[in-house]
Amino acid sequence: MSFGPHRALALTARLSFLEALIKGVEAVVHGCVDGARQAAAEPQTDPATYQRKRDLMLELMRLNSAWLAALERPLHDALRDLRVGRSVGVRAALGPANKTDIPLSLLDDSDVERDLAVARLAQMIGDHNGSEFSDLNARLQAVGGPVSVSASGPVDVLMPHWVARVIVDAWLEVGLNLDHWAEIKPILMHEVAPWTQEAYHHVNGVLLEHGVRPEIDLRPFIRRAKDVGVTQAGALTPLGGPVASASPGNTGSPRGNSGLQPLGAAYEETRMLTQTPEMGRSAVKAQNVLDKLTQVVSRQVPGFEPTAARSVQGAALSPGLGQAIQSVGETLRRQAGPDVAVNPAEALQTLQHNKQALKEAASTPSERAIIEIVALLFQAILTEERLPASIRVWFARLQMPVLRVAVAEPDFFATTSHPARILIDRMGACVMGFAGERAEQADDALHKEIRRIVQVIEAYPDTGRRVFQTVLTEFERFLETYFREENQASRRGVSLAQQVEQRETCAIQYTIELRKMLDGVPVHDGVRDFMFHVWADVLAHSAVVNGPTSEATKALQRAAADLIWSASAKTSREERAEVLRRLPNLLKSIREGMARSGLPLDKQDEHIKALNTALAAAFSARSAAISATHLQALTERLEALGEVLPDLSKVELDAATLRDLSGHESDALEVVAEGGSMPTPAMLAWARELQIGSWFELDYRGKQESVQLAWSGLQQQLLLFVTPAGRGILFQLHRLAAFLQAGLLVPQEDESLTTRATRAALAKLDADPTRLLN
Repeated sequence: MSFGPHRALALTARLSFLEALIKGVEAVVHGCVDGARQAAAEPQTDPATYQRKRDLMLELMRLNSAWLAALERPLHDALRDLRVGRSVGVRAALGPANKTDIPLSLLDDSDVERDLAVARLAQMIGDHNGSEFSDLNARLQAVGGPVSVSASGPVDVLMPHWVARVIVDAWLEVGLNLDHWAEIKPILMHEVAPWTQEAYHHVNGVLLEHGVRPEIDLRPFIRRAKDVGVTQAGALTPLGGPVASASPGNTGSPRGNSGLQPLGAAYEETRMLTQTPEMGRSAVKAQNVLDKLTQVVSRQVPGFEPTAARSVQGAALSPGLGQAIQSVGETLRRQAGPDVAVNPAEALQTLQHNKQALKEAASTPSERAIIEIVALLFQAILTEERLPASIRVWFARLQMPVLRVAVAEPDFFATTSHPARILIDRMGACVMGFAGERAEQADDALHKEIRRIVQVIEAYPDTGRRVFQTVLTEFERFLETYFREENQASRRGVSLAQQVEQRETCAIQYTIELRKMLDGVPVHDGVRDFMFHVWADVLAHSAVVNGPTSEATKALQRAAADLIWSASAKTSREERAEVLRRLPNLLKSIREGMARSGLPLDKQDEHIKALNTALAAAFSARSAAISATHLQALTERLEALGEVLPDLSKVELDAATLRDLSGHESDALEVVAEGGSMPTPAMLAWARELQIGSWFELDYRGKQESVQLAWSGLQQQLLLFVTPAGRGILFQLHRLAAFLQAGLLVPQEDESLTTRATRAALAKLDADPTRLLN
């Protein structure tokens, strides 16, 4: 193509981006209005929070048309200017292009706050669209230059900063302020993320239709920070991407893009470094090991290019090597079959003995090098002492399928995200915490699943990546049920944790419904608080144990109606006499309900005393009494609660709505309610990414012990760890993040199984590089 068509495609990309934004902007505004309305309708324990959400809803409903117009205007203006060839963009937050032409002055606080809001929104947009934006940047490099990030001129319309500036400026233009902005930000991001992602995806599709870089290798578009200005030591930045600046006291921790991500993938390590530091460092270290291996082998072996094969089909296996792999695999299956007891050392000797035969069958130096590397990897894996012997045998049988996929798909050596690597790491992580007699229970369901997975892989030798990805998905699904249904140590703890979650969810929903029912009902505040904070939990406990529509639960609902009536104003002698007649049975029912829900006796006495005070106040109250019709309707609604409650799985649990969980403790379940340090957003993100089956060292209540993550709740707000003895330890998400931050909960494995094995292989290759060629 000539220079002209290249520039035309770059222009087409920007026009397409703006058109996609314009197409979806109305849905964004309507989504924000609906989100604000829903947020305002949710019950709030804090009156100030309720008032802020209500103010935001009213302002958005009043100004939504003006906000939409203010958003559409710069998008249409930019589209028009591009079509007629004028420069388009908004100035960066750093100020005018030629700073020497203006007098120095202090920025107004509102300008600073606006620019901070723009920067934060741009960062969120960039984080969400990292993969699409990186691919787009690479394609634009091929057709006339990458996305412009000049700080001294207008910001390119394709930059997240340009979109963020348009949104914030439109917000302020119509009279909405930054206090409103703080409330709308989570709702707004929920709408803006898919809106911008669809726009970037659309532009990539347009360029793909024109044949621009169908396969992307991002490494040529990454340059070190010294090429673009010093940031932090060792920092790497994508060409055309934002450069991370050093902060005091943090000069030793690189920020920005690691430059080590899988080919064509998003800058995942960058995102992990900024959001989940520990996981980010681990991922970067693992990728560093793979890159070092690639460098070492490439220097010794001509034609070894793991980055060259990015397609799923990969390279063809030479016939001689394919037959040799099949032959060795059959030998291993005979020696290490499901009914044959074999020492892992024997399997290792068999693999070493057959390595030379495999090399002789290879047709290229690259194939011989791959045979040597895979042999070294499995030598390290099979000598891992923490792997139970019964598991090591099945790992030994994986060597031939892995060798086949490594030869056919050389990017096995280029990225940590290859499904064969992930599968080995996940299986290894789940079994390396086994201790003592549990380690050799070959009839355990987990051992059986690993055996099944290996046999499935062996049954489809030519499927490669696809079969590894399929069984990896199946293994993750298996783990979801294994700890709940089949693992003896965790089964009881998981059951208790699920009951806690169900009870908490029910209690929250009962509270919501009771608040709706008592809105406007003249009842003593002490009774109102008792209903919301105590009786809702009593109802939830009965709903979990007996069922929401059971007679026991309905009896408690009738007691609630009776209590509400008794606590309303009593102006006649007859009504007072009726209250006194009912009171003993009512208080007895209330005490029994609290006792069944596990409330301590002293707490029961405290609540009964408060209720007596509230009931006595009803005798002198001058407010309107509850009419018989109103009372009947209230009673019917309470009795029907179990039938009208919405799907409990859709009730959101978070740190603000979860109640005090300490009442759920038992001999088999500990609830972590204290300890750790205030978690950062990065630590909360890390806590959400912990994988079921992983082992950790926990320091809690004066004990240090190994625990395994066995269960995560529906909204990931509750997580259960189980000791080898079967004791459950339940964390709320924010408390778990606090323990991670304080170093009270530490992963047992600093590196994954395949990363350690690669490091061991590197050490042997460094000592004798010639073994790759022999």
